[in-house]
Amino acid sequence: MKKWIQKSIVIMVAFLTFGLITPTHEIWEAFDHNPSNRASIGSAPGTSTAEAAALPIEQTEIQGDPIDYNALLVDAAKEQSYMKFGTKIGPKISNEFDAIIFPKMEEAIAMTVEGLDDESLASLTISEKPSGNYGEKIFNITSNETGIDLIRFHVRTEKRPQDGYYYNFHYHSAEDDFMAHNNLGDIFWEKNTPPKWLS
Repeated sequence: MKKWIQKSIVIMVAFLTFGLITPTHEIWEAFDHNPSNRASIGSAPGTSTAEAAALPIEQTEIQGDPIDYNALLVDAAKEQSYMKFGTKIGPKISNEFDAIIFPKMEEAIAMTVEGLDDESLASLTISEKPSGNYGEKIFNITSNETGIDLIRFHVRTEKRPQDGYYYNFHYHSAEDDFMAHNNLGDIFWEKNTPPKWLS
């Protein structure tokens, strides 16, 4: 396959998914080595990532691959964040969010769950409905065993005189009964009023 077509497809997929999904090299190898078998990408003799993802959780555990609950939480956290941003805000702040804010979010999640055993980790869930309009809530991580939130992630829209609008990302922890405002960072929007969340 011509290089410019490959590059165009990679750019298109990355743009449409905000960089969350990038085509793997396995796709290009399937096209290059067996052009007649293009419909069955990933059916190589070894286990492909698509086949591994399709296995039920119980079967994956039986095969000896432990589930990385922390990674599952982090993936869900990113998904909920981009859901809150919507299509109007997301493309404009995604680079700064991925580079500055999200690594700090990952760190806060890791600190929150570091002392939990696998059973407690498996019982954690992330709330699935970020608040819209100008509400702050991005997501909460909750224990299904107790029904209590462990950590709450928020983003507040702030208007600063002469500067314009900023998004202030922060979290509240159950350790101090959600009183402290733990700052993750700010992202500049512009001087004009930003759109509502989820738009």
